[in-house]
Amino acid sequence: MSLLVGVVRRMPLLALALALFGSTAVVVGTPSSTHEGLAAASHEGLAASYQGQFLSYLAVDLVLGFVVATCAQRASVVAVAVSVAVQLLVIGGFAHGDNLTVNGVIALLAMAASCMAGLLSRGRREHVVALRAQEVAEAVTAERLRIARELHDMVAHSIGIIAIQAGVGSRVIQTQPAEAREALRAIEATSRETLAGLRRTLVSLRQADRGATAAEQSPLAPAPGLADVERLAAATADAGVRVDVRRSGGQRSVPADIDLSAYRIVQEALTNVVRHAGTGRCRVAIDYGDEELSVEVVDDGRGATGNGSAHGFGIIGMRERVGLLHGHLSVGPRPEGGFRVAAKLPLPAPVGVPVEAR
Repeated sequence: MSLLVGVVRRMPLLALALALFGSTAVVVGTPSSTHEGLAAASHEGLAASYQGQFLSYLAVDLVLGFVVATCAQRASVVAVAVSVAVQLLVIGGFAHGDNLTVNGVIALLAMAASCMAGLLSRGRREHVVALRAQEVAEAVTAERLRIARELHDMVAHSIGIIAIQAGVGSRVIQTQPAEAREALRAIEATSRETLAGLRRTLVSLRQADRGATAAEQSPLAPAPGLADVERLAAATADAGVRVDVRRSGGQRSVPADIDLSAYRIVQEALTNVVRHAGTGRCRVAIDYGDEELSVEVVDDGRGATGNGSAHGFGIIGMRERVGLLHGHLSVGPRPEGGFRVAAKLPLPAPVGVPVEAR
């Protein structure tokens, strides 16, 4: 058995064959006087006779359990069949009378117990592997959706503004060159900002590869947040929609994921106002509460359905962002006209600093 320890992990089938050969050699090599004494044993000593004469097969059962737990199903079935056949043949040839029955039953029970333990270990290991694979698949899906939301929220807003500015420039380029130049400047600024955002997203993805070069791992500009809402409002105003930004509550820094999600919600809502509302003004309200951050975008345009465009993903992305942060999103037309997007994002409780008594 000590020799098999170094073999069983690397070559379990070879270890099983060696165990069968060695155990059978022990049984066959038992002196004949011992066989006669075992045949005359009392009923209470029959179990002990198995332990004395056929004890070496316990090593086979241990190796068999390891084979069932680790080897392929076909190899395990063959190993079990060979082990059962060899043990029963040897017991049948060297045990007699009641001793034969008891030893056969004990051998079968021992092999059944080892096989059951192997199957349980195999099932538990396969279950762990399946759980890990599921976790990996869910993580990949979540990351793919996160990237899709980022690209949609970043590109849709910029492309919407570029399209509007391009249309304005094409209409006034002959009659109002100054206005056309302003439209082109807005297109240039928006394009550069979008390219910078795309680069930040792509480089962050490439940094996940450990083989990324040092140039690719250079520091990137920080992700946008609520501090950039005024700049976003200015870009929206260039597209023809004036944005009134109002902040209330104790303005303070919030966790990066909440800050980015709130900014993207405002960005997507303003994109929808520019593209669908048909109005020249809207209002953005940001409230820093004690327990939650509230963001609201309201316009007085023609409104829209609560589900948004049949082929759009903006509102879907907003719901996903709010859901990941365990918040609440309200999207829909207002009774008095226009459209309203309101999100409430829970804030973590502030960590108190204990004051030592003097």
